Amino acid sequence: MHCTVVEYSGWKEGYPCGYCASAQGKVSIGMWAHSMTVQDYQDLIDRGWRRSGKYVYKPIMNQTCCPQYTIRCRPLHFQPSKSHKKVLKKMLKFLAKGDSSKVAGDVTEEPMDSHREDALACSFVLKNESDISQSELKPLSVEETERVETDDNNEEEEMKKEVTMKKVESEPPQTCVDKDSAGSSERSDSAKLVHTTPKPGKGADLSKPPCRKAKDIRKERKLHKLLQNQPHTLEGSPSQVEPPVLLSQNSKSKANQPKSLEDFIFVSLPDDATHQLEVRVVRSSPPSCQFKATFQESYQVYKRYQMAIHKDPPDKPTISQFTRFLCDSPLEAENPPSGPDCGYGSFHQQYWLDGKIIAVGVIDVLPYCVSSVYLYYDPDYTFLSLGVYSALREIAFTRQLHEKASELCYYYMGFYIHSCPKMRYKGQYRPSDLLCPETYVWVPIEQCLPTLEHSKYCRFNQDLKAVDEGCIKELGRVRVLHKRTVMPYCMYKKRRKGPSDEASVQQYASLVGQTCSERMLLFRS
Repeated sequence: MHCTVVEYSGWKEGYPCGYCASAQGKVSIGMWAHSMTVQDYQDLIDRGWRRSGKYVYKPIMNQTCCPQYTIRCRPLHFQPSKSHKKVLKKMLKFLAKGDSSKVAGDVTEEPMDSHREDALACSFVLKNESDISQSELKPLSVEETERVETDDNNEEEEMKKEVTMKKVESEPPQTCVDKDSAGSSERSDSAKLVHTTPKPGKGADLSKPPCRKAKDIRKERKLHKLLQNQPHTLEGSPSQVEPPVLLSQNSKSKANQPKSLEDFIFVSLPDDATHQLEVRVVRSSPPSCQFKATFQESYQVYKRYQMAIHKDPPDKPTISQFTRFLCDSPLEAENPPSGPDCGYGSFHQQYWLDGKIIAVGVIDVLPYCVSSVYLYYDPDYTFLSLGVYSALREIAFTRQLHEKASELCYYYMGFYIHSCPKMRYKGQYRPSDLLCPETYVWVPIEQCLPTLEHSKYCRFNQDLKAVDEGCIKELGRVRVLHKRTVMPYCMYKKRRKGPSDEASVQQYASLVGQTCSERMLLFRS
């Protein structure tokens, strides 16, 4: 059975910022994740957390020098911009004719989280790695845990029963909401979207599929045929091609509908094409056979990238750093029948050009989203704007996964940093939302930008009475792992010897929220 075990590191301040070059401006909170379920990580990133290897951290937004707002794109409504289309056309021209000339007006954008901030977080991890033995992190069997817990008095037993009952009642079914949220904020723990039949004359019945024109149906058939020759494979399925992502059921067809993202990506190349591009998705944790077989080649690309783009000395991008930063992950691999074909967890999306790796996108596939972790690429191919191209491919990949797992319908791009101009590019993938740092609801980025122009730190939720509905309400319910026994904090507190740790546990619980604090196991020695 999968479970999350974390070791809280606490407050960290006064360390260098990779965005504004401040020597002591960063302030964050962190924890070492020994293991983590994909659902727990989904809920954590919906509260502003993010991982770097197995280190999970959260900026203290109202104190850090460069506030980092979690940003997500809504792929089901995404349409490539003019600049995005230029990048896609440039790639097609290069594949077809080998043309590597720079397009007029081309703007080189930063790839997803290619900045050094995650690397700085990783350095902190390497210096503070946990030395707890693996045996201490494995809870006893359910029977033994229950026996230990029942040894306490009746008052504690009654409290546990009440906690369990309230927990069950307070957990609504979590399904992904995908709707235009202009003019309103949206809760991060997505509520169920219910379609109601409108009154006559009040609009279309959203419970029924929209009418479709014969012309659109013919276009879909043609696209499907073209896809049969496209080399995008999922691990373990060498002959599998990327299926069409047809979004006509999500938006009403228009007479002159613009080309979709897939129209640009899945174009049949001529027989005499100069180059062949293949995208492979391989599981990185636990490492699959395909991942192990390509590890060295992938590492060499990362090393060249760090030296050319980030000016690292030749001896700095070590295999150990590469492994801990971009390969190790606390996420447990999960493959439920209703999930995507690749399953949930951590992956490397490898871009193979003529049989060699030229770029790797590190991604997490979670219950409601694809989360972009990092991208590195061969600097010889900088002219292809691989940062932008890979982001567009990841959006298309999210739409593909949505076809099998309907709740998976968001693309998380990490942090949006408005105070750092070169990190604003993430806001160009529309429609997108920013996470309110106080109430953890999603707000359309268009509503957030005016306030960010006046202040680095902003509360996006305009309802001044709104509060964090997922905040900690009863500290005693926090789950603790102590001497391999799972127990509520109220029980651990009575057994603990030595000074009180209540302040630290309170801080942890307030930041992860009530739901995660009751589900994850907080290790206590």
